[in-house]
Amino acid sequence: MTDISEPDAIESRLSLLSTAVSDPDVTPAGLQSRKILRMRRFLMLVLNVLTLSALMYGIVEVFSGDGIDAIEVGIFLCIGLSAPWTVLGFWNSLVGLVISLRRRLPESVAMFDENHNTQASLNARVAVAMAIRNEDPERAFSRLMAIRGSLDKTGHGTFFDLFILSDTDDPVIAKQEEALFSANKAALDGFGTATYRRRTDNTGYKAGNIWEFLHEYGAPYRFFIPLDADSNMGGNIMVRMCRIMEAKPRLGILQSLAVGAPADSVFGRIFQFGMRHGMTSFTLGSAWWQGDCGPFWGHNAVLRVAPFKAHCDLPELGGKPPWGGPVLSHDQLEAVLMRRAGYEVRVLPVESESYEDNPVSILDFMTREQRWCNGNMQYLRLLNMPDLPVISRFQLIQAILMYLSAPAWMVLTMLGLIKVIIDPAGFFYHDLAVTMFLVIVGMSLAPKIFGAIGVAVQPGGVKRYGGARRFTRGMALETVFSILMSPAVAMRLTIFLGGLLMGRRIAWSGQDRDAHGISWATATRELWPQTLFGLTMVVVFALQAPMALAWTAPVVLGLLLAIPFAVITASPHLGKYLAAQKICATPEERDTPDLLIAVDKAQPLTALSA
Repeated sequence: MTDISEPDAIESRLSLLSTAVSDPDVTPAGLQSRKILRMRRFLMLVLNVLTLSALMYGIVEVFSGDGIDAIEVGIFLCIGLSAPWTVLGFWNSLVGLVISLRRRLPESVAMFDENHNTQASLNARVAVAMAIRNEDPERAFSRLMAIRGSLDKTGHGTFFDLFILSDTDDPVIAKQEEALFSANKAALDGFGTATYRRRTDNTGYKAGNIWEFLHEYGAPYRFFIPLDADSNMGGNIMVRMCRIMEAKPRLGILQSLAVGAPADSVFGRIFQFGMRHGMTSFTLGSAWWQGDCGPFWGHNAVLRVAPFKAHCDLPELGGKPPWGGPVLSHDQLEAVLMRRAGYEVRVLPVESESYEDNPVSILDFMTREQRWCNGNMQYLRLLNMPDLPVISRFQLIQAILMYLSAPAWMVLTMLGLIKVIIDPAGFFYHDLAVTMFLVIVGMSLAPKIFGAIGVAVQPGGVKRYGGARRFTRGMALETVFSILMSPAVAMRLTIFLGGLLMGRRIAWSGQDRDAHGISWATATRELWPQTLFGLTMVVVFALQAPMALAWTAPVVLGLLLAIPFAVITASPHLGKYLAAQKICATPEERDTPDLLIAVDKAQPLTALSA
């Protein structure tokens, strides 16, 4: 019998065996026909290219009546830069809806069957590590205690060891972490072991922390499950995913579909309600054609340790931050490096006990988006990496476009404002222009609309949300919420990208996870540019092109109302009211899983109470 304490030796044998029996007609893990996958990708390429071509042709028709000037060329380029992400989201979500209508199991889309879920043995040690940095220690330890309890209930707890990877540089919080770990070690050990480790040198931030951990502690482990401080995963889904990994030695990363946990803040509740069904349909559709070149989101996933250590070392970018230095958005880059090494990266697009917390206010959301934007823009310097599969290289391009899309729309809006000042009788009165605008707005809302239809067609789908009336009301509220939020966020990202071009760096610190209010002074200080630009649009359109106000109202209102939107959606009192009324409630609020109940009940011992 093979000793499970020698995972590197086992991994080498499994890899050799997998290579020996590999079939060039299927993907590396033997999960899927390459021919079928190529056909799916070709279909998605054709659909996206035709849609983009039609959009761009329509824009040219709008401008071509009296000749095309420099401003119109700028608008055309902005649409060309921003539309691909919108179009891709539309088709991903439509494919996801079609799959839902056909009543196919999400597991079958990812090419996993029940044999991989229940019959594969689990005889490998697994490291479950939560990375924290200046977070609320009690909050993090409560989650870890719930995770340990859930793992032990599966009967496989002895295979899983917990790790707390701290990058905390606040001495007060660090002292709290150490005291909490010491007082609660027995509960965290469970049937396995628990280890606390803190770095004083935060090189590479989270990615650097994980990399050092795997080289110091990773040798005994075949699999590694990274968690963020706001992550939560049940024991059953962890065991199930590890069994899938055991069954397929050439599966390098298996990403779960992490959904938002019940939230107390207004912003968090409404945001996660829309993300719940929107993300599900989008992920299901993308899994259908991305296949073995799937995503990695940095947490709530299972990684195969040996190839990750061997092939996923992140490059140090030359020059100074924000464009140089450590790679900030490590996850997608690690996914493409794993695939380049000959291992599949897959997502399991099924809802399970895999949760994360969403931002509690629009300001927290903007801070997170800025950090991710900075990291994704660094991918511009990595697009020429050698030997990447075409789809993996496209993954990096897709990540870049995701954060160029909103600023491109905002620059387009600014150019449109200049156009109105110069030519009041221009394209704003063109019927085709209005049609194009409505088509693009509709496509941007499509993922959530298709996701909602997917929920409605599932047996008992809307019942999980409290019934058709509650679900419909939640959809209406979330749609208004998204329309008002988007322009303010786009404006912030536009300003932020301008700062990046000027060499402005972003601070890296802990995130607020609990509902908190935002004062009017704070909201005004942070969001006055949005308000000023909104007022400018109102004045210019009112004087030069009054009819334009009607169909640009969503953008104008989102900018004008940015300050009150921030204050109202951060109100703890209003958040409690929405929670009490079950407004924008997710299924877990109606039928709370044991894992989430355990988090609420967990009361970590302090050094004094111990």
